[in-house]
Amino acid sequence: MKLGESLAYSPSSLSDLDFICGMDEVGRGCGAGPVVTAAVILPRDFRSSILRDSKKLSDKQRNEAYKIIVNNAISIQCNAGSVSDINSLGINTTTFNTMRKCLSELSVKPEHILIDGTEWDEKENINNITLVPKGDDTYMCIAASAIVAKVRRDEYMCKLHNMFPEYKWDSNKGYLTKDHISGLIEFGATKYHRTQFIKNFIK
Repeated sequence: MKLGESLAYSPSSLSDLDFICGMDEVGRGCGAGPVVTAAVILPRDFRSSILRDSKKLSDKQRNEAYKIIVNNAISIQCNAGSVSDINSLGINTTTFNTMRKCLSELSVKPEHILIDGTEWDEKENINNITLVPKGDDTYMCIAASAIVAKVRRDEYMCKLHNMFPEYKWDSNKGYLTKDHISGLIEFGATKYHRTQFIKNFIK
């Protein structure tokens, strides 16, 4: 898929539905900062050539796409799972909790939910969920949710960078890049670090 082509609104099997929610998370594999989940319902007739996998967009394109989503979405919810929760509950449980919170807070009840990835909470028995591997480059609503989560998490990590510039969170956003690891080795961990993710880099 190239810029200039619109992603699909939904699978053909759901073509008669008006309120399809896309959901995705950002920051699952980071060594610092929250995991952020967003849920987005777009109008059925909405089209945009810029909405796709947020990792394939430049910062400028992503911010432009974010504004388009906010101005056109039927409903948006975004929630963060804290580092404290990640450290105590684990990344999977924390991620699923933020997803459930997003769904419960949507102003419009979705008829179906498309989630990027291959996992969903086994405790949940929701029959209107479809898991879509690489869904953020397949369906517009999932791409939109990933963009919302990415923009909001990036903004937060840049604020944390101002407090802890030694980890270079303005550029690595909490992922364990070389500069982040160097900061960990030299300065140790902060309360914004995930203990299980960084245990190999601190004494």
